[in-house]
Amino acid sequence: MDALDILGGLVVLALLVGSAVVRATGDDAFLVADRRLSLFPLVATLVMTEFNTSTLLAFTAVGYRAGPMALALPLVFLVGLLFYTLTVARAWKRFDRLSVAELFARRYSPALGRLASVLLLTAMVGFGATYVKSLTLLAGPFAPDVPEPLLAALLTLVVLAVVMPGGLVTVVRSDVVAFVLTVLLVPLLVGLAAWHSAPLGGLAAAFDASQRVVAPVAQWRHPALPFRFVTTLMALTCVTYIAAPWYGQKIFAARDERTAFRAVAWAAVLVFLLYGGLSLAAAHFRVVTPDLADPQAAVPGMLHAWLPAGLRGAAFAVLFAAALTTLAGVWTAMGAMVAADFGWQGAHHVSRQRWIIAGFALLHWAGAVLLVDDILDRLILANVPVVALSFALLAGFHWPGATTAGAWASVIVGVVWGTGTFLVVGEAGGYTWPWAMYGIPLIFATGIVVSLGTSRATA
Repeated sequence: MDALDILGGLVVLALLVGSAVVRATGDDAFLVADRRLSLFPLVATLVMTEFNTSTLLAFTAVGYRAGPMALALPLVFLVGLLFYTLTVARAWKRFDRLSVAELFARRYSPALGRLASVLLLTAMVGFGATYVKSLTLLAGPFAPDVPEPLLAALLTLVVLAVVMPGGLVTVVRSDVVAFVLTVLLVPLLVGLAAWHSAPLGGLAAAFDASQRVVAPVAQWRHPALPFRFVTTLMALTCVTYIAAPWYGQKIFAARDERTAFRAVAWAAVLVFLLYGGLSLAAAHFRVVTPDLADPQAAVPGMLHAWLPAGLRGAAFAVLFAAALTTLAGVWTAMGAMVAADFGWQGAHHVSRQRWIIAGFALLHWAGAVLLVDDILDRLILANVPVVALSFALLAGFHWPGATTAGAWASVIVGVVWGTGTFLVVGEAGGYTWPWAMYGIPLIFATGIVVSLGTSRATA
């Protein structure tokens, strides 16, 4: 990185910070942006909530190893977010509270609401740790001599400085700027990738370990990304995003149900295009650079190799902004959950919510330093508590016959089954298949059977 890169990065960060200069004094502004977001800012913040460096580095690493088959991973989000659109987007806006965990308390019992809150907060501690880790990997080239724990701490403090004044209002305003810059950057990288790899044969010239020349159609059966794994992710995404607190909080911020519905549908398509484009760019990058030591460094490698000084620094800052706004969104969602569960609402409680967010930031830093090695694996594992809530959530909206006992039974089975498959089968054994393909039907069957049994017993 030279002086022009630093200047380019500072310009982007100045745009980001300048757009977010606002201070919220009440909980509605700090936690749900006064519930008046129109379509464009809501689309922008939903896209940038999902477009983060954790998923980006994980997906492009698969793109580097597996080629075009990597498009199956962005397809997971297209399917999952469209499922969200059809099943809960309008329902969450009708509910229109502060936290998704409140649904479980109001529909079933306060005790189940508190359990749901604990499960979702636990999952978000895991998600946030991967976001801090990916942010640290991305910023590594800027500070190669700084120890990783210290760099992670400094970056966490930067994100805190942005989110603390305005809460969700700050996040949304930052997301709009980051969204516009990301939509400009991604097509540029895809075009450069295709142009640089074309003289070497393009995608057809890579991805076979022995010959490094295979037919493009064969990439869809590449062992680096088995279709069975993709199928499980698709099923898991459908039942996790419906309970995602960071999405629910932003749906609460929409001005009406129609805006919420349309925004999630648009976000589903745009997230697929952004991740899909960069996954293909990473596949092209392997044609040009076949010996990359860490595939998770594919995106930083492309920026270093193909962008001129100044623009390279600006591009790093854009990706930093994507990570910053996602992490900030997770923190505000966690703050909203604590505010809803403990009654810490109102203007005089905003300062307390800021301290809560700072505490979660510390947990995320510690998790990133101590627990996260492979980003994609840890992202998937953090979904175990969320999957367990799937029956209770969907039934809470769409099946009046669901009982409190059925909801409790389904959640307990979901937690036990997800944790058990991880401990018994393990990552090496492909625990995601039995977890998703057997566990999700088991969760729903348990909830239905117990609900029918207990409703008859009380009839």
